[in-house]
Amino acid sequence: MNVLAIQASPRKGGNSEALLEAVLDGVRGAGGGVELVRLADLDIGPCVNCGGCEKDGRCVFDDGMIPLYEKIIAVDRIIFASPIYFYGITAPGKLFVDRTQALWNRQRLESEKGAPWHTDPERKGFLVSVAATRGKRVFEGAVLTMKYAYDAMGLRYGGEFLVRGVDRKGEMEKAADELARAREFGRLCVG
Repeated sequence: MNVLAIQASPRKGGNSEALLEAVLDGVRGAGGGVELVRLADLDIGPCVNCGGCEKDGRCVFDDGMIPLYEKIIAVDRIIFASPIYFYGITAPGKLFVDRTQALWNRQRLESEKGAPWHTDPERKGFLVSVAATRGKRVFEGAVLTMKYAYDAMGLRYGGEFLVRGVDRKGEMEKAADELARAREFGRLCVG
């Protein structure tokens, strides 16, 4: 099973990266192949609602998002990792999500022709996230965003692995129980 892992944190070596690596260890342990993309390393501009993708499902901008479209279409699973910034995903993550509008339009155009864009209901997307606070609703915005983003990408939402109360850089690496649970989550993602 092919997995596209998308790291949306702008900080290298942070807590969401440590958590994602544990999840990906589980994916690999279950026989899944992984390609990791770090959004902060790409030049991805914002969607400007120009309407260009409404015609043919293709974004008019030629930037770091363009190669990701075909990767998204080709994989069985996507695991999106983001820390929580003000009850939502990071800015690089939001740029990525907004630019999936082109895929939603591609899907719509295919449907209007009578052919479903994707016929495999087993394609799924997952969310992995870390929040500094322990607020009861701290992940709601991120979960809702990713549910709609995966719908635009033609994937079903498969679930999430969320960790509260992890703030300072390096704290996640010390949370052995959570990392063990994250590895199991990774195995379940491809199982």
